[in-house]
Amino acid sequence: MKNNYFRKFRHSLAFILSFLPGALMAQQHSEQNHAHYVVPKDSLVRQKLAQWQNIKFGLLMHWGTYSEWGIVESWSLCPEDEGWCVRRGPYASNWYEYKRAYENLQTTFNPTKFNPERWATAAKDAGMKYVVFTTKHHDGFCMFDTKQTDYKITDAKTPFSKNPRSNVAKEVFTAFRNQNFMVGAYFSKPDWHVPSYWDPYFPPKDRNVSYAPKKYPQKWQQFKDFTFNQIQELMTDYGKIDILWLDGGWVRPASTIDSTISWQRTIPYDQDIDMARIAQMGRSNQPGLLVVDRTVTGEFENYVTPEQSIPDTYMPIPWESCMTMGDSWSYIPKENFKSARKLIHTLVDIVAKNGNLLLNIAPGPDGEWHSEAYGRLQEIGAWLRINGESIYDTKPVAPYRQEKWAYMGTERATYHTYLPAEQEIPPTTITLNNVSTARKPTVKLLGYAKVLKITTSPTEILVTLPEQARQWLTTQPAWVFKVEK
Repeated sequence: MKNNYFRKFRHSLAFILSFLPGALMAQQHSEQNHAHYVVPKDSLVRQKLAQWQNIKFGLLMHWGTYSEWGIVESWSLCPEDEGWCVRRGPYASNWYEYKRAYENLQTTFNPTKFNPERWATAAKDAGMKYVVFTTKHHDGFCMFDTKQTDYKITDAKTPFSKNPRSNVAKEVFTAFRNQNFMVGAYFSKPDWHVPSYWDPYFPPKDRNVSYAPKKYPQKWQQFKDFTFNQIQELMTDYGKIDILWLDGGWVRPASTIDSTISWQRTIPYDQDIDMARIAQMGRSNQPGLLVVDRTVTGEFENYVTPEQSIPDTYMPIPWESCMTMGDSWSYIPKENFKSARKLIHTLVDIVAKNGNLLLNIAPGPDGEWHSEAYGRLQEIGAWLRINGESIYDTKPVAPYRQEKWAYMGTERATYHTYLPAEQEIPPTTITLNNVSTARKPTVKLLGYAKVLKITTSPTEILVTLPEQARQWLTTQPAWVFKVEK
């Protein structure tokens, strides 16, 4: 019966196509007051944070059993009346049957094309320099060999457990570390599988813990210990970890709830999991570890993470936009990928405002990316191989962003990056504003070897573009002029 049950569910076309948009939880992480950012006291953390801020561009991967159905990661388990929580398919009308079917995906998950070295090579060639991988999402399914639960990819019930590379998180971290990436472990604080969070006696009403922790402190302590033990495994058994990226911001102390933010007003309980204990343990095993307790402003949010959005202006604190290459965080059969031009413009915009871009690509149930994802990375990498000096190890330069211009710089040069519209024709002359011409500057067009003719005024440089340079620029998604000081 179970095999027929899952075959019927998996082949339901309506279900497979049900969650094409991946906008989802952007509102959860965009409404946040960052005025109270806390600079880390630990000098090793500050050093690592500075290193992270210099590398600018990273890869995020959402992957789990949900890829088999091609649906939103985890959220269809959540009994809330929200668009990203909608259930589809033949068992949608009964939450208990749906949850049982979802969790039994563990018995069919077998990504035999899993090849993290291919991902790491493609990401490196694209100019990415750090990775954040989902070790566990809210559904509780572990992509690592935890000893705390059998709801994991290495359990005997999972076909892929027989594969010598079944400890997926370890394989991913090793492959990317071998390419000199900084490595980050995404970990969901809430766990909708473990009974010490969603207690079967108290059916869940929403995303939060299903019982009152204050009334049942022993049960809540069980959950705190479960969470601590899992994170401890990741911090001790998986090599060097640079970032602990914690999701599920409703699991937080009541004292940190900001009632001016709409989604935080719905948190009914104090859900303090003792972040001080977790961070101390993490850094004792991983000195300098960056802890990113998303949306919980304070000492354990070493950088902030606007989701699917970019701040309107420069922000002086460390931050990272986490965004999808397509529409969805998780795998969907037919993805709508953004153009390479759009992705490059996004990267430039973010860097000019003092941020990093963490770009999500979702592997499918076979363990492979869409071919289009590889193509986009190749195009981004081609641009960065020419223009990367305007991105890496730079700082934003005022006025940061102005119309189609973005400004970054180093001690020796300022980079004026123009973001042209599709098929925009380069002019014969172009004006660089916001410059000092007290000393006669030198202007180079990155990717064009010849010297450019310039005319200066006290606050502007007029650059003459030869026909050859103009023709070349028509093929470029962004034009970078380097003004050497």
